Amino acid sequence: MASFLRSNIVTRYLKRPFLQNKRNSGYVVLIPEIGEDVDKNVLLTENGLPEFNDITIEKCIAAISQLSLEYESGVQHIEESCNDCKNAFSEIFQPLEKLDNELELTWGVAKTLYLGNSSLMPTKSYIQIHQRAHKARSAKFNSIPIYNAAINEKNRLKKLTDEEQRLLDKYILEGKLNGLDIKGLKREKLDNIINLLQKERQLFRDKVSVATKVFSSFINDEQLAKEFPESLAKLMSVNNNASKGPWKISLQPHIYEPFMEYCPDPTLRWNAWQAHVQRCSGYGNKDFETSTNVQKIRGYRSDQAKMLGYDTYADMSMETKMAGSVENVYNCLDVLLESARPMQDIELESLQNFANERGFDKKLEHWDIPYWQRKQKWSLYNFDENKIREYFPLPRVITSLFNLCSTLFKIQIVERSNVHTWHKDVKFYDIYDDSSNSPIAGLYLDPYARQDEKIRVYDDAGWHVSIRNKCALTSTNPLSALIFNFQAPSDKQQSLLTFKEVGVLFQRFGHSLRHLLTKANYSEVAGLSNVEWDAAEVCGHVMTHWLYDPHTIRAISGHYHTEEPLPDELIQNLQKVRSHMTGYNLCKELYKSRLDLDLHSKTTFWRDLVRELWPKYNAMPFDKYDSHVLSFTSIFSEEWGAAYYCHLWSKMIAADIYSAFEEAREGDQDVLAIGKRYKDSFLSVGGSCHPSEVFRRFRGRDPSPQALLNNLGLSTKTAKITEEK
Repeated sequence: MASFLRSNIVTRYLKRPFLQNKRNSGYVVLIPEIGEDVDKNVLLTENGLPEFNDITIEKCIAAISQLSLEYESGVQHIEESCNDCKNAFSEIFQPLEKLDNELELTWGVAKTLYLGNSSLMPTKSYIQIHQRAHKARSAKFNSIPIYNAAINEKNRLKKLTDEEQRLLDKYILEGKLNGLDIKGLKREKLDNIINLLQKERQLFRDKVSVATKVFSSFINDEQLAKEFPESLAKLMSVNNNASKGPWKISLQPHIYEPFMEYCPDPTLRWNAWQAHVQRCSGYGNKDFETSTNVQKIRGYRSDQAKMLGYDTYADMSMETKMAGSVENVYNCLDVLLESARPMQDIELESLQNFANERGFDKKLEHWDIPYWQRKQKWSLYNFDENKIREYFPLPRVITSLFNLCSTLFKIQIVERSNVHTWHKDVKFYDIYDDSSNSPIAGLYLDPYARQDEKIRVYDDAGWHVSIRNKCALTSTNPLSALIFNFQAPSDKQQSLLTFKEVGVLFQRFGHSLRHLLTKANYSEVAGLSNVEWDAAEVCGHVMTHWLYDPHTIRAISGHYHTEEPLPDELIQNLQKVRSHMTGYNLCKELYKSRLDLDLHSKTTFWRDLVRELWPKYNAMPFDKYDSHVLSFTSIFSEEWGAAYYCHLWSKMIAADIYSAFEEAREGDQDVLAIGKRYKDSFLSVGGSCHPSEVFRRFRGRDPSPQALLNNLGLSTKTAKITEEK
């Protein structure tokens, strides 16, 4: 799939490149091509599910190699019939659907093993499989005959369904972004730019990765580790023993972020913070410096966009975004900033006073905020993630989550035994619709962290893998895997979740529902496939809003010893916790979103852009050594270039969607009717209709940021500030 059209989110650092490589562009195949005698169904059991018990790297490689060869051969065969095509859907796009079906499943199995059991699928092996499958699948989006056939079909005076229109639009846009309109020397130049861009992105990724791993310091004083939660202390202990040091500080996110919240020593916090924000700058090891890479990446992306007919790379990005234009995004960010920025000043003043009252006699610095923010949250709302987890045993949370979805969406989620999985902890569930006696989808759930088996990277709290998409032509049902790193149960107690982890579970499951409950016919636009990037995370965020409904939180909580629900005081405080320092937190995201778009729409040197934008979004002064842009992997080596704002946009849309449920409750209306409308629109339609139109069908109007401001408590707070003035 090309550029911004996303199908499955699997891993942030093994993403598909922005534009597909031409078939003749010198792609290096790392896997030997396998002959026709390999059994391509070796990965399936008789029930049509993957044979996880008997999968080996060799079988995956053999299967993906043969299927890739067959796929490329099939695309060539379809191309030969394009010129005399009478009906593009029956002669081109339906045969392509059949080709996708088997390749997608084998690829999905490899992805699942990579994230769920890396001993069965090491990173190096997965990269090989991923690249080979990706090369094969890109063939249809780099096909000029198929591209022209899509254009011709669209130009016919023939009424198309929403789904057919979206399918044609996808192939046309993919072809355009792949430069299929460009010929001759100009095409060679474009290919060269793409190759150079990919090399720079890889260099950037490698440098940041090494710079992150290089830093370490140690804590030997037991008093300094006393505030650490047991899980963090164990992770940091060089002896893998929470109560025994020394404890190693690193810049790996799952260590660095909680360390900054729990370390009581400001000097240690400063040391870690300055190492974090100075990664890859000229202030450290020159071998890891990325400023040159950043400028080259920006330059190549700008050249690429201009060759494809766009003013800037940011404008090009908007082709596949719900927002539609950079101006629309800026307007939304400005509205949010108008409420968030004045609150940030008040929040930081309050935090300073709080710290001073507890003996901190200095001005708060950047490295002090996470620590005192956590302390203030605990003081104001009696909120401690490690205490609150006692009320969220995983089995109860999962059962309650399934019950909520059954009630809202009229589905049944039933565990099936005797299904082959990649680990004994993995469970399999069949999904039934109220109108069907047979399953409409299947879901694997792998909840627990396993030492040295599971991938741990940024945002590693959970993954959704689309193993197989729905395809009406092949009568194929959706198949998903949810993979987490939650605390494993012990002999003494069940697996207990922090409230943040409960949110992650709800979010990932809500995200998977869009894949599992799709009713689109073509896999290319079913479920999460073809959903615009800034709308891709919407359904996950909608589900997390239910955690702030008192009835829901009482249902999912129960102390692991006494089964008593979460105390009413804590339930009431959850909303206050959510709105704690939201002005400060939101401004940080607004800043990153605006910085990303400006970096990809202007030629100004990156440091000058930072100095210009910083005071508009941040109350705290800019540290002259802060070089955070130089390790901003999300936008330079991963897929979020000119798209970082998508995270906020999805939250805005989700808040507006959920407000329909709130309005129904407050107006004594039927909440279940809203649930049905949501299922029939967002969950069922997937990528077969533009999300702006889907939103209008659900809400009866265009989206507004007001609901997000309400959820974060910023509307009330901002109004109060205005009154006081």
